Amino acid sequence: MRSPRILTVCFALAVCLIVQSVTMACPFCEAPSLTLTERLAQADAAVLVEWIDGQKPTERKAGKTVYRIKQVVRGSGKELVAVGNKITLPRYRTGKKGEQFMLLGSKAVVIEWGSPIEVTDTSFGYWTKAPSPDAPSSKRLAYFVKFLESPDQMVANDAYAEFANAPYKDITAVAKLLPREKIRKWVASSETRVTRLGLYGLLIGLCGTEADAKLVEAKISEQSEEFRLGMDGVISGYLMLMGDKGLDVIDKLKLTNPDVAFSEIYSVMQALRFMWRYGDGRIEKERLRESMRLLVDRPNLTDLVVGDLARWKDWSVQQRLMEIYGKDKFDVPSIKRAIIRYMIVSTKYKLSGEGVKKPPHVIAGEANLKLLRQMDPKTVKQAERYFFLK
Repeated sequence: MRSPRILTVCFALAVCLIVQSVTMACPFCEAPSLTLTERLAQADAAVLVEWIDGQKPTERKAGKTVYRIKQVVRGSGKELVAVGNKITLPRYRTGKKGEQFMLLGSKAVVIEWGSPIEVTDTSFGYWTKAPSPDAPSSKRLAYFVKFLESPDQMVANDAYAEFANAPYKDITAVAKLLPREKIRKWVASSETRVTRLGLYGLLIGLCGTEADAKLVEAKISEQSEEFRLGMDGVISGYLMLMGDKGLDVIDKLKLTNPDVAFSEIYSVMQALRFMWRYGDGRIEKERLRESMRLLVDRPNLTDLVVGDLARWKDWSVQQRLMEIYGKDKFDVPSIKRAIIRYMIVSTKYKLSGEGVKKPPHVIAGEANLKLLRQMDPKTVKQAERYFFLK
């Protein structure tokens, strides 16, 4: 029953784990990578070189490649790092005379050079003029936003990586600097790389208008059986623009539509989680709970939904969860464990003061747990043993 979503869930969970490993990083970007400015900051020496010559390997020799220094970007004035000097690297690397590369080196007895990085005049200028990693984030992102869809792929990829690494609060700080017209085109275009769509959806939510929301809604409404990477960011941006009205539309388009692909529903779930954490009251939390509750009766999502509702302290589905426990398509270990843990969390309430009564959800949770121990003691024991809820 659960096999159709295995690949999607594995991918989504992997992305979630990676994103969580970088505190508060862009929620809808690919796994952050080491950026060009970070690589430059870590280097003891950096030079722009041109390919001069190379010797291909033979049975007895590994070959070599010779470069000439054109410009010193970082490094001392020592003889080895000076304009016009040659650098010979072991191993043959293909190239043509005049082709440019950046070499980054670290200090040892002599400078140890890393692998050459091919650059154009555009990418070299972009790289060397970029604010350092120590500069204020607002200054850095204001620089990189101009290069997000640069024709030079090295530049575009690195500018994206800078946003992927940036904390969400820093992205919001440059909302007024975002190129709204360009971003709306990137969101709408089928030529936009799908790995960047989540970021662009998020950005249009920060700088867009209700007119842009119509364009985003059309993107969301597109029918697809394939996994559409980045839709979580696009839906989040739409909800930031439209609030409750937008969520009403999402409920109708996705959550109450039985024909929508699992991946689309999962993207909505990610968007609801985003709005819960970062929405700053744009949509009331009870309204977010209401939409999440619509998914309780979808067996391929129930365990995930129940976990979210427990985190969100939504105890309104206690009775419904007891009704479906172990029944038909819900007779799945992961669903049963999720329900048990939901009930455990519902009982966590500290009484303070004399005469204070337990809230109804605590009383119900305790009664439900007692019943579950009688019905399914083995699963309850398993759920308690490996219980965690973040």
